[in-house]
Amino acid sequence: MLESRRTFQMNPIASNLNAVIEKQNPHVMEMLSAIGRDLFFPRGILSQSAEAREKAHRMNATIGIATQNRDIMCFDSVMNSINDIPARESLTYAPSFGIPALREAWRRAIYQKNPSLSNRSVSLPVVSCGVTHGISTFADLWIDPGDAVILPDMMWGNYNMILALRKRARLQHYPLFDADFHYNVDGLAQAVDRAAQTADKVVVLLNFPHNPTGYSITGSEGERIAAMLLKTARKGTNVIVAMDDAYFGLFYTDDALKESLFAKVCCREPRLLAVKLDGATKENFVWGLRLGFITYGVAADDPAAVYSALEKKTAGCIRGNISNASHLSQSILLKSLRHPDYAREKEAHFHTLKQRAQRVKAVASDPAYAQAWEIYPFNAGYFMCIRLKTVNAERLRRHLLNQYGVGLISIDDHHLRIAFSCLDEPEIPALFEIVFKGVNDLT
Repeated sequence: MLESRRTFQMNPIASNLNAVIEKQNPHVMEMLSAIGRDLFFPRGILSQSAEAREKAHRMNATIGIATQNRDIMCFDSVMNSINDIPARESLTYAPSFGIPALREAWRRAIYQKNPSLSNRSVSLPVVSCGVTHGISTFADLWIDPGDAVILPDMMWGNYNMILALRKRARLQHYPLFDADFHYNVDGLAQAVDRAAQTADKVVVLLNFPHNPTGYSITGSEGERIAAMLLKTARKGTNVIVAMDDAYFGLFYTDDALKESLFAKVCCREPRLLAVKLDGATKENFVWGLRLGFITYGVAADDPAAVYSALEKKTAGCIRGNISNASHLSQSILLKSLRHPDYAREKEAHFHTLKQRAQRVKAVASDPAYAQAWEIYPFNAGYFMCIRLKTVNAERLRRHLLNQYGVGLISIDDHHLRIAFSCLDEPEIPALFEIVFKGVNDLT
């Protein structure tokens, strides 16, 4: 494998992209993984087909789709289910970058949802096949085997699969909460400092609203985290801050930071690269459409040049993996974003989830349950967690499922995750009564 690496010849297109990045911000060039440095967006068939779409007014025999009478060949049985989205916007290949109009619309939405970005430049988002694919693509571009990735001890299990198993990164954990159940900013800072002492590059992955606890940081916590990350970068360590914003916008308390931490660190320090990984999956309640976005924020004299190069590398990674995200899904989302009822619908669903979260907090905090569990702070997203005091979480999970037909997720020996997102409000008191009964059964 080492021999093949030595004999590998970098494509000239990749070399040109690297030269652009090196000129504008050499620290970003240092941060790229070995694969990331080699990545490029190929010319050949794709670029020739793009040229043909513009100029082949007579006949276009470039792309691998079937046409009939100058229109897309398709089944009526398929199109009858799609209704008002024509075949050219649903059945054909989308660009590996994503539909241009959707990318522009999502970037405008990022600025609207993060007012602190108003005077800063961010890349045009590249469309991924869901946030999971976005995280995997991010890892391909920026993480080498052995790189340190800082994560809390309570985390989404798929990070292990993507980062530790596939990329062979060293996951370094810190306790999510301190002894007083506040977000452990000091623990995060200590983990970053330890990693920076032995590595030139540190990757910090932050997920707010958090899965599995449903916690989102406060404004003051966000300021402290941003200051710590900027300080680390200014001391000479290359810092990559990736924000997994899958549940962005679902903030239920006044003190929760309403912006992404991306907005706090973006474009502020040459040695700090900010990457926003978000999507319509949870934000827009379209889980099965599998649409995510990868957006960069970097300090450079000419950020547009850096962004163009990074977008091409990112799209090249997607091209060599899944080719492109679903054209139909992208068209559906774009039509939704442009619909006059979009804002009203989103606000209505937000309030439904907020009411459930408030009801869960009131019920789960009942002193009658204090002997059985304590709840972790939660103020956002889809989930909340309880820490069991007397029984094993996996044993209780199986008991609740087998005896009462109630399904929950055990995270480890002590913690259960409850997705209140899929509970109607009247079901909430009954759920916790059943969990309490299950605890008593086992004790």
